Amino acid sequence: MPPSALPSAAQQSALDAALDAHRNRPGALLPMLHALQDALGWIPPACVPPLAQALNLSRAEVEGVIGFYPHFHRRPTGLLVQVCRAEACQAQGGRALEAHARTRLGLDWHQTRPDGQLTLEPVFCLGNCACGPSVRIGDQLFGRMTPARFDACLAEALPPEVAP
Repeated sequence: MPPSALPSAAQQSALDAALDAHRNRPGALLPMLHALQDALGWIPPACVPPLAQALNLSRAEVEGVIGFYPHFHRRPTGLLVQVCRAEACQAQGGRALEAHARTRLGLDWHQTRPDGQLTLEPVFCLGNCACGPSVRIGDQLFGRMTPARFDACLAEALPPEVAP
């Protein structure tokens, strides 16, 4: 592996912790990927080869799992703003909310602001169908979302210097 492809010190530390915590578990790949995602906010490409080697998997197998689950990110993200696009939320005004979120944040789906502070993502169910449309900002779930409430929730979740 070329030196530029080696994990950074922080990435190596998170990788070592994930390996130590989950190496002997059956089906260890998913818990390890979750641990990396939780620690770093994304799965750095440099962590894939050592992870694959530790689990006796191919890089393609690890990449396939990362690519299959939308929870895992292949690049750094900011505070995640997720707007549900499932049918139940669509039926309750989700399309207007989607348009408002994209305009308000100045982002399209899967984009991160240039300052790295916010990332906008579509999701296809937040499990809050009876209270649609739903949004998750960071780890907080909000239902019965309106454009005005979206703005208020976003302002509450962000420090003033980060607000869009």
